[in-house]
Amino acid sequence: MTESTSPSFEGLDKGQVVAEREVAFTRDTLVRYAGASGDFNPIHYNDVIAQEVGLPGVIAHGMLTMGVGASVVEEWAGAGNVSDYQVRFTRPIPVPNPGEATVLIKAVIGALDEERRTARVDLTVEFDGAKVLGKAQAVVDCE
Repeated sequence: MTESTSPSFEGLDKGQVVAEREVAFTRDTLVRYAGASGDFNPIHYNDVIAQEVGLPGVIAHGMLTMGVGASVVEEWAGAGNVSDYQVRFTRPIPVPNPGEATVLIKAVIGALDEERRTARVDLTVEFDGAKVLGKAQAVVDCE
């Protein structure tokens, strides 16, 4: 097992963009995630049922979206250096068939705690120009 190095506190500034990524969700992505997570709710694979409950069609799993956001921070911060992560789900991500739904993720330093040597990373997670996660924040332990 390799040891992960955390970001240097001195090298960080409030407002600094530390990571950006585009992630495409397809129906295949949803099937794979359902198998890995055990979340087989039909709103994630059946358009008829999704529409019957008022959705525009099949939607991505909320926890998949949350996990993709966390992975962006974790890749920048290093394994084991994210000590807290919280989000609010604000809107679903419809996933077309065929096609894909592209999610844009941007991680920015929102606050620095000199005493604790931590950085709060604010995430903007958007689909089709609208935020899909609100108040998405991670706390990263720094060197």
